[in-house]
Order: sequence, then structure tokens, then C-alpha cells
Amino acid sequence: MDEIMTFSRKCEFDKAQRCLDRLGLPYETVSPTPGYGRVGVQSLVMSQQARGRMFHEIGTEVVSAGRVDYRPARAGVPATPPSSFEEDILGTCAIVVMAPCVADLSKIRLIAHISGDLTGVLPYLNAEMAGATYCRDAETLTYMDGYRLVSLYPRRMTVAKADELVDAWRTLEGIRCLVNDTWRRRGSISPCWEMRRKPPALEIYRRLPGNNCRACGEKTCMAFALGLWNGAVDPSRCAPVFSGEHGHLKGPLLQICSSLGLAMASGALEDA
Repeated sequence: MDEIMTFSRKCEFDKAQRCLDRLGLPYETVSPTPGYGRVGVQSLVMSQQARGRMFHEIGTEVVSAGRVDYRPARAGVPATPPSSFEEDILGTCAIVVMAPCVADLSKIRLIAHISGDLTGVLPYLNAEMAGATYCRDAETLTYMDGYRLVSLYPRRMTVAKADELVDAWRTLEGIRCLVNDTWRRRGSISPCWEMRRKPPALEIYRRLPGNNCRACGEKTCMAFALGLWNGAVDPSRCAPVFSGEHGHLKGPLLQICSSLGLAMASGALEDA
């Protein structure tokens, strides 16, 4: 199956493309322009064999944000340029991690860094979005975009369960417009700093091993997820994730726990 590889910066895409051309390897490009040009970088679709030969040739000279199995986009990139805002508080956006979603391996997850600072807009978004979860201490706002789980931090954003890369770009562009439009209208919005709801316990459960090993002291992983949802247990009690064979779940688990304002999660997330 072909893979799609994305990059944080266009210069990295250019280096990979030049190498593929030099080796005569087949590939296709997927471009975010014009509609998603503010949140994405050109990406490469190639076979696993082509990717292996490319990295054998150039090794770590190319820095990729990640690769996943390629799935054709369900919808195309808009042919019109993205919206402009007089005061763009989000700034530039770069995907730094793209990987399969641990909650649904048919989807992808991503982490994107931004050049702006969303701290000031989060209470206004919380006031406007009845279904959002805002934690003032963790400076995090989490909400569902359809079945996609979105978390906003001061200088980064995470998206879980995007359909594929173009859908991820669509989600990021939607966030950019939502953030900037809310900030533009902040004079007519009363900011809200209260946590009104939490992410569904099922979303937490999907980031646990699901093997009911009882190492955490609970009878089932769902019981442990409910304990996390209620703030009654610490995520580090899940031994398979923090010191066992399910270490790949640590980052996604800490990301969703940070939206609950767990002190341990907000500090450990940077290392996940």
C-alpha cells in the first residue's frame, strides 16, 4: 500500500522531492493550496519501497512530520484562497506529528505548532461553544468536530480521528477561521473561565490498552477511564502504557488527560 508523507516546512518537502527525482522513483504530490495553504505543506505519496530507497540515499537529511497509509481524500482542496483576518492571532501553522490514530487505526492524528498565542481567545471560545471543555489551569480547550477530537493549547493544536491528510488540513483551517473570527468579535462576547463539561469517558477509554489487566487497581479499563474522567485516579497508574508494552498510547492518553486539567498530564505531555 502506498504511504503519504508530510512535512513541517516546504524546504524539507523540496529535499525529498529532489531525491526522488534523482533516483527516478515514482511519486505523486498532494498540495494544500490554495484553500488550505495557510495550514499545510505539500506532501508526497509513494510506495514503501520508494520511501525506503529515498531514506537509504539521504538518511536524516530530510525531516518528515510523519507518514501513514495513503487514502484518497473524500473531498478536494477548495479552489479559493483562505480567509484573511486583520488580526490573525493564530499565525502560521505547521504539522509536526502525523501518525495513525490509536483510537481508530483507520484515522490519523496530528499535532500542529502555531506561531501565535491562543491563551487570550480560549475563554471566548469557551463562552461561544456549548459543547467545549475548557480548563483554565491547563490552558486547554477541547471539543468535538463531528467525530474528530480537537484540543487547543496556547501554542499548539491536536486533532484525533481525522479521515486523512486533506481532512486534517480542513480541520486545521476550520480552527484558524474559528479562532480568528471569535477574537474579532470578542468585544461582544463575555469570556467564560469555567469548565462546563469533560471529554467523554469513552474517548479516554479508546486511549487505554483495553486488556483489563487490573494493574491500576480497577477491574476494567473502562472503570479506569471513568476514574480519569472524574479526576479520581492518576493516569500513570496504567502500567502497560507508562512502563509496559503499550507505550505508544502514552502521548495520546496524556493529551486527553491534560484537557481535564490533571496536573501530572500537563507537565508530562511535553515528553510524550
